Amino acid sequence: MPYDVRPITRARLLDRWWNPEDRRAIVPKAFGWGWDLNLYEVGRRLRLVGRGR
Repeated sequence: MPYDVRPITRARLLDRWWNPEDRRAIVPKAFGWGWDLNLYEVGRRLRLVGRGR
């Protein structure tokens, strides 16, 4: 199980939660144990967001 106990930064949160460059929908957590969702990738798969929007 992935973990990261470094202090949270805005850049790391955005890299995990809204990252158009990462095709993974489930990514390691920005802080703590477990996984987070890359909401951009989830939206792309549901066709709610696109590269040109």
